[in-house]
Amino acid sequence: MQKLILSIITLVSCLCFSQQDKAKAIAEKKANNYVYEANTTVDEDFVSAEMAYRKALSQQSSHVAGLYNLGHAYYKEGNYAEALYRHQQTAKLATSKPEKHKAFHNIGNILMQEKKCKEAVEAYKNALRNDPSDDETRYNLGIAKECAKQQEEQNKDNKDDKDKNDDNKEDKDNSEDKKDDNKDNKDDKKDDDKNKKDGDDKDKDEKKDEENDKKEEDKKPEDKDKKDDKGKGDKDKEEQQPKPQQGQLSPQQIKNLLEAMNNQEQEVQEKMNLQKQKGVKIKTEKDW
Repeated sequence: MQKLILSIITLVSCLCFSQQDKAKAIAEKKANNYVYEANTTVDEDFVSAEMAYRKALSQQSSHVAGLYNLGHAYYKEGNYAEALYRHQQTAKLATSKPEKHKAFHNIGNILMQEKKCKEAVEAYKNALRNDPSDDETRYNLGIAKECAKQQEEQNKDNKDDKDKNDDNKEDKDNSEDKKDDNKDNKDDKKDDDKNKKDGDDKDKDEKKDEENDKKEEDKKPEDKDKKDDKGKGDKDKEEQQPKPQQGQLSPQQIKNLLEAMNNQEQEVQEKMNLQKQKGVKIKTEKDW
């Protein structure tokens, strides 16, 4: 009984593997047909060929011929990004060395087109590891090495120039900063000098005002004293002059009165002398 069950399981397993293998074989056959169709139309109709390659990969995603031919078609169309992606898939899924060699060789060509010489050197080296006898790959490797060397020197020169420019820029920035600092210091000094001058002028004005105020204060009491002295002198003068008593003549009035009497008396005398001269006879003979 156990042998019977074991035999049935073995038969079912064989049938399952047989069906899987059959399905895989059918998918591979369809993929090959699509690849063949794409290869015959790729030069005349790239769009139709690309669609046929994609159909082949939908039937069998690991179809190496489909991946490689699609990548090569992209390379001829100048679509290096898609070409690189498809050839990298090919190099990863390929099982034979010739397939890997072709994939890496094409990867190197694509990288050279994109000026990635250092990466191309590694791709060509991988291609030669799978087929050391390929002179074309070896020749491309030499070109890639020379290109990588020139790029490295160019990058070094650019880096030196960049560092030099950065240093010059830093020196210039420092010079500008120093110039700005000197300008700020000069402006600050100018402002300080101006403020100091304004302060000195203000101090001078305040000192001058204080001196003027002091002079005014010193002058006012003197002028007041002079005024008081003048008023006092006038008052003393008035006090020194004798005031006339009631019913009496002042000295000035007496002086005026005496002058008037003298004048009157002189006039009377003159009149009397005149009358005497008129009454006296003139002598004709001289008395002995």
